[in-house]
Amino acid sequence: MNASKEHPTMPTNPTPLEVASNPDEESLRHSGLEGLLEPRLFKALGDPTRVAILLTLAQSRDGLPVGEVAARSPVDVSVVSRHLAVLREAGIVECERQGKVVFYWVRYGALTASLRALADAIEQCCPPEGVH
Repeated sequence: MNASKEHPTMPTNPTPLEVASNPDEESLRHSGLEGLLEPRLFKALGDPTRVAILLTLAQSRDGLPVGEVAARSPVDVSVVSRHLAVLREAGIVECERQGKVVFYWVRYGALTASLRALADAIEQCCPPEGVH
């Protein structure tokens, strides 16, 4: 499995990362940051355990099975599974079942595009630090 590959199994509704990384110009002009400040994305990144799980997956590059993620985490596998579900719902990670094993990997392209779009929108709408 190649971690940098975006797999075709996508949810029917756009994830927060898809919305944030593909804002249309009209919505940016009218709402500024509103379209990029997706609560599910920030919720997913706002928990220390989820951040640790994300870092574990990022270090693997090729993805890891849930059991391996749990083995590298101080929390139980059921807790890891719940955290992975939050990360998946936010579009930060993707998963694929291979037999009885579910592999997870980071959606690097979507994550970097989303964060880059947010940074660009902040620079466009907000004055630089120290300017009021």
